[in-house]
Amino acid sequence: MSKVLIIGAGGVGSVVAHKCAMNNDVFSDIMLASRTVSKCDAIAATVKEMHGVEIQTSKVDADNVPELVALINFFKPKMVINVALPYQDLTIMDACLETGVHYLDTANYEPIDEAKFEYSWQWAYQDKFKEAGLMALLGCGFDPGVTGVFTAHAQKHHFDEMHYLDIVDCNAGDHGKAFATNFNPEINIREITQKGKYWENGKWVETEPLEFHKPISYPEIGPKESYLLYHEELESLTKNFPSLKRARFWMTFGQEYITHLRVLQNVGMTSIEPIIYEGQEIVPLQFLKAVLPEPGTLGEGYSGKTSIGCQIKGVKNGADKTFYVYNNCDHGEVYKEVKGQAVSYTTGVPAMIGAMMMLTGKWMKPGVFNVEEFDPDPFMEQLNIHGLPWNEEINPELPHDYD
Repeated sequence: MSKVLIIGAGGVGSVVAHKCAMNNDVFSDIMLASRTVSKCDAIAATVKEMHGVEIQTSKVDADNVPELVALINFFKPKMVINVALPYQDLTIMDACLETGVHYLDTANYEPIDEAKFEYSWQWAYQDKFKEAGLMALLGCGFDPGVTGVFTAHAQKHHFDEMHYLDIVDCNAGDHGKAFATNFNPEINIREITQKGKYWENGKWVETEPLEFHKPISYPEIGPKESYLLYHEELESLTKNFPSLKRARFWMTFGQEYITHLRVLQNVGMTSIEPIIYEGQEIVPLQFLKAVLPEPGTLGEGYSGKTSIGCQIKGVKNGADKTFYVYNNCDHGEVYKEVKGQAVSYTTGVPAMIGAMMMLTGKWMKPGVFNVEEFDPDPFMEQLNIHGLPWNEEINPELPHDYD
């Protein structure tokens, strides 16, 4: 039984708090902290009402290392689950090093002034964490996170060599809003408006934003137009599975979403360059975030499902083999369980499971790691137990071209 500090009180933070409270045999004491303590208090009240578990709350500025250190020293957790903004990963990692606690996040660091997704900044902490006898687990959401565990599972149980990886992500849900993002609007829009990129034959191939797209059929959903994006787990997966000849990431977007996004881009509202408005410096994308619905409020009335998985082609015993492993998650069922929506749930549940893996010693060694570097079996088992059951298809026909 261990104390855990959760930093971040958005939709994902709420799910993590609920799921930790539902597993208090592992998470004996929970604190939820963010810049806006009223959000933490509201989540704590719902957790108490639904699960009968008290969690503590606190205010903290995750950009401020001394504030983080003071809070960690006060609460004395065994680890920190970071579901704040990716801009804050390094300050939270610094605070964990200073206070001697383990670290987990769901998204890699990116600088606030540039939409650049790279693990290099966090991988550079390897020696510091190893020498301190601490562990940092990076990207333990769904994608990244479960997609890495799925890939490790495929390599361990189904392939001698994996050659082609396509991660496919569909949200076929309907929240009834004209335009809203399912996780932090600022991060979401930065992610999909940057140039695309995929791995092929030992190098990165860059594409224009949303340049390549095609229909992909998702289980229980059917065909949905899917767009090639760059996604951070491609960097670690191609490093840790060097047999991959090609690795790509696809995500669905409805035509109405694309239309709204293009209009917002055309009028400059997705820009991260500061402008002066009535004597104040503002960032247009941050202002847009402020007027869009908060992802944590989308759960009620949200219908439909998500489907996220890995489609892989490779070789087993000298013969070609294809493999598809995926999870489908129902928005309505998530709301009944944790008053959230499926996109937050599919990120928050794996974060809780990753913390569970670390605190129970199943995944624990000093240093900085991505999820695919550990044994996938205990994690896969917990997915089935805690709300994200997975399915697999052996030798299905996959919707991709292969050399």
